[in-house]
Amino acid sequence: MSRHLDRTKEAGLAYLLIAPALVLAVVFIIYPFMRNFSLFLYHAPPYPGLPSHFAGLSQFTTMLTSSTFLQGLGATLLYTVIVVPTGVLLGLILAVVAHQKLKGMAIYRTIFATTAVSSVAVAAVIFGTFMNPVLGLLPWLGINPNPPILQSPTWAMLAMGVIGLWQFMGLSFILFSAGLQSLPEEVLEAARIDGASEVGVFWRVTVPLLSPTIFYAITVGTIGAMYTFGQMDLLVGPYSAQYVHVNTLAYQIYQYVVTEPNPGLAACISIALFIITAVITFVNFRFLERRVTYAN
Repeated sequence: MSRHLDRTKEAGLAYLLIAPALVLAVVFIIYPFMRNFSLFLYHAPPYPGLPSHFAGLSQFTTMLTSSTFLQGLGATLLYTVIVVPTGVLLGLILAVVAHQKLKGMAIYRTIFATTAVSSVAVAAVIFGTFMNPVLGLLPWLGINPNPPILQSPTWAMLAMGVIGLWQFMGLSFILFSAGLQSLPEEVLEAARIDGASEVGVFWRVTVPLLSPTIFYAITVGTIGAMYTFGQMDLLVGPYSAQYVHVNTLAYQIYQYVVTEPNPGLAACISIALFIITAVITFVNFRFLERRVTYAN
């Protein structure tokens, strides 16, 4: 009886501790997500206060074939391709360099880790200043692209990718730094004793042992990249985003909620973006996880 009572008290305490996080998840994640499935069935009224009209699946099918949605999908995938592979690779290289036992490495680690905690607004202001066509770094270097980078359909998305890469590289660096510190030194030392070079140790021992961290970084980075829109809004704006091809799906959702209120269309894009992200994540688990080596 006393054992059952103790278990009940422990369970009650556990539920009490997770209650705040559970309430936040229900209010800000689960309810808005479920609300999308009712919003996308209705056309938004032309004026606030008027009743919405039932549209069924027609609004969703029309969105899937629209040029705006297809352009946003292309921009989202392009941004993800720019940010994630390069961010993972650079984070791994920087973490390996920082893992060396040299004087001053603590400062080096701090510098690269701080990019992960920098807000999108800070990153946008920094890089926006660099790319300013009048007062920025490029004119100082004698580079004057015409049109300016943020107004160019060719270079604007690359600029957004560089900003995202700068931020994601810090997170990638932190993940790989933690992974390197957890590697068994006896395994690495055994490989060196067997005559393996440092390059061989890295590719044949370190990378396989880090494969769970690599897989995690790719998955988290992909999900984060699919939902980015902050720097596009701050540096390009809603009225030029489509023209310079940086109007990602997440930014389209933001526009249809804030700039051009259309809850039904925003819900359609939200559901489509969720499905696309889920498919990409499933593909990552289906094919990349096969190459993951979990140490015993």
